[in-house]
Amino acid sequence: MSVNPELQGRVFPPVAPYLVGREKVREFSRAVFATNPINHDPEAARAAGHADVVAPPTFAVVVQEATLAQLLAEPDGGIDFTRVVHGDQRFSYTRPIVAGDELTATLAVTSIKTLGGHSMLTAESTIVDRAGAHVVTAISTLVVRGDE
Repeated sequence: MSVNPELQGRVFPPVAPYLVGREKVREFSRAVFATNPINHDPEAARAAGHADVVAPPTFAVVVQEATLAQLLAEPDGGIDFTRVVHGDQRFSYTRPIVAGDELTATLAVTSIKTLGGHSMLTAESTIVDRAGAHVVTAISTLVVRGDE
C-alpha cells in the first residue's frame, strides 16, 4: 500500500492544548545535553528576559508528536508506521517555548512525493500559544518505504 496522494493539502483539527511544565523542560534539556542555564534555572531565564525556563529548540517535537499521531492514524492515509523513517526535521520560531506556555498544534500535509517505490511526506505542525499567537512551526519529512 502506498501513501494516499489525497492527503496533500489536508489540515487536521487542532490537538488538545499542551501545558509546558518546568520539569519537562529540564528533563528534555538534560536528555539533549542542553547546558545553558536558561534551560534549567528559572532565575537565569528571568535574568535573560523570559518568564520561566526556556525549552531547547527541539522541544517542539514533544508538542508536534500529537499531530503526527493524527496523521499516522488516518484510516485512508496508506501509511504503514512499520515502514516509516524520519527523513528531516526543521523548526521556524517566532519566539522560544517557555515553561508555563499552553500550546496548541495543528498539522497540515504540505507535500507528498513518490521516489522510486518510496513516498516522502512533508507535514507542518503550526504551534500557537493560548492567545493564538504563533510560537513555532515544526516541519517533518517522513519517508515511507515501499514494498520490498
